[in-house]
Amino acid sequence: MRINSAFASLIDARLAGLVHDSAAGDPAERARHERFLISRLATGAVLMAMLPPYLLWRGVPTLVEAAAAACLVLPVVAALLLARTGNLTLAHGLSSASLTGLVVCLASLTGGPSSAASIWLVMIPVEALLAGSHRAALVAAGFAMLGAVAVAVIEPASGFGFFAWPAALAMPVFAITAICHVLALSLEHHRREGRWSDRLTAASLRDALLLEAIDDLVTWHDRNGSVLQASPAARSLAGTTPDALEGRGLFNRVHVSDRPAFLTALSAAAGQAQPVTVQFRLHAAGEAGETGRVIWAEMRAHRVPGEGVPAAIGEAAVVAVTRDVSEHRRRAEELDQARAAAERADEVKSRFLATVSHELRTPLNAIIGFSEMLEAEGTLALGPERRREYAGIIHSSGRHLLEVVNALLDMSRIQSGNFDYVPEPFDLAGLAHGVCDLMQIRADQGGVRLRREVAADLPEVTADPRACRQMLINLLSNAVKFTPRGGDVVLSVRRVFDRVEMAVVDTGIGIAEADLPRLGDPFFQAGLGAGAAYGRPHEGTGLGLSVVRGLVGLHHGELTVESGPSRGTRVVVTLPLDCRGGRSVPGGPVPIRTSALAAVALEAPAAMRLTG
Repeated sequence: MRINSAFASLIDARLAGLVHDSAAGDPAERARHERFLISRLATGAVLMAMLPPYLLWRGVPTLVEAAAAACLVLPVVAALLLARTGNLTLAHGLSSASLTGLVVCLASLTGGPSSAASIWLVMIPVEALLAGSHRAALVAAGFAMLGAVAVAVIEPASGFGFFAWPAALAMPVFAITAICHVLALSLEHHRREGRWSDRLTAASLRDALLLEAIDDLVTWHDRNGSVLQASPAARSLAGTTPDALEGRGLFNRVHVSDRPAFLTALSAAAGQAQPVTVQFRLHAAGEAGETGRVIWAEMRAHRVPGEGVPAAIGEAAVVAVTRDVSEHRRRAEELDQARAAAERADEVKSRFLATVSHELRTPLNAIIGFSEMLEAEGTLALGPERRREYAGIIHSSGRHLLEVVNALLDMSRIQSGNFDYVPEPFDLAGLAHGVCDLMQIRADQGGVRLRREVAADLPEVTADPRACRQMLINLLSNAVKFTPRGGDVVLSVRRVFDRVEMAVVDTGIGIAEADLPRLGDPFFQAGLGAGAAYGRPHEGTGLGLSVVRGLVGLHHGELTVESGPSRGTRVVVTLPLDCRGGRSVPGGPVPIRTSALAAVALEAPAAMRLTG
């Protein structure tokens, strides 16, 4: 009873979790340890419990019986060895040795080489294979072969009538017991395999449901980057089936310029423990009836461990999770654009304050200064010519202030959409001649030759005449302002198919290529660096071309600027003959198409009539 209690306590301790640390992390290995401990301890307990009654009946045991009793104790020793070391192969080897010794003893007691007990030698490697491992089965087979040799060479023990069974009885008894033992082992093995198969199936179903539920694409790659397996998310991300991505299918859908980064990321992930992240463009199939689309994808690749990989992806070196980040990139670009717009707005505000303060303070100082001079007591001593000169300066300064305020108001109304846009039929040729007459005085003051080239067959145009007049005034004013003395400015107006083209060409200082993209920005004057608003060589707010750009947009026209340093400038405004164009809502500021100009050609086309 004490022995049985000790064995029961030891079994309970093993089952409570006192399994060696080497099996603690592997449930299958832990289960094999527990089965070995339970079977060996229980078998040893039963056989050792039967030993005292046998000794009472037999008396002093013989040498062979003592060896058999020792073999009955060895399985318990093997269980204790497993509990201490965790080496299942060594424990199975010791257990196989004890079973071999027991079979040899039984064969010696029941007839030697002719004993039917030797059939149990075949069961020893079978038991080790079903309950242990391949190495344990090899060790058990070695012991079984040694046992077969021992049975063949030993002499049968005499004086044991109890064991002297006839062959007709001994053979069925030992064979049936051996068959029953193997059958029990096979059923247990089948039960365990079925349980593990059920668990594997359940785990596979859970993995499949998880892969179906997530929108991210999971792919397994070999060391060459080819896809071995893809998750069902291929349909939502790439618009195709998972099978279509296998092999080089995913690689072929990566944008050509992004393929080196894609392969580099997979190679780096396969060779290091840390994950690798890369973004690339992916050509995804569109919906039914739609063309393919290009999305931005982000792939996070991890190295696959060498052990525990499912057989279906056993050659996988990298597992990658890919998601669609097009929306994230779009938002990031919007944030960048908003940040750039805010910076531009801040720059425009600073330039506005600097420009307006300069443009307002200069004429105001002139107005105040010359007004004080006329108001002073010494004014009576001034001659009529000097007083007229002072009054002319005050008048021109006031007109300049009015032009600045009007430009600011026009720009504000255009940007806010409150510009009074009223298209109506009018004679564009007459309007062009009137603007040239108005600007002739300023051109004469600057020593600039102003020419007009208006086509003879120019039709009537339906547009806002006030806006067209403002466009021509601003363009001619800029041309005269930036053309040195002795230069030429030409205004040409002609019809081009169903549109009218108004071009202002000058031989002035021109515009540097680096400044061309910024043309049309409010308060920007080409050739000036940051902070140069107070030291500009030419007066003006820098709103002239901005206003023209907005007015052209109201007419749904086009604006082109060609210029080069010291090569002059050519500005072309193209408007529809009927600017209503079937649209009830006017357009916004039109983009300016710019290009570098090699040289200015002032020759008029043959179809033009030179006037003025």
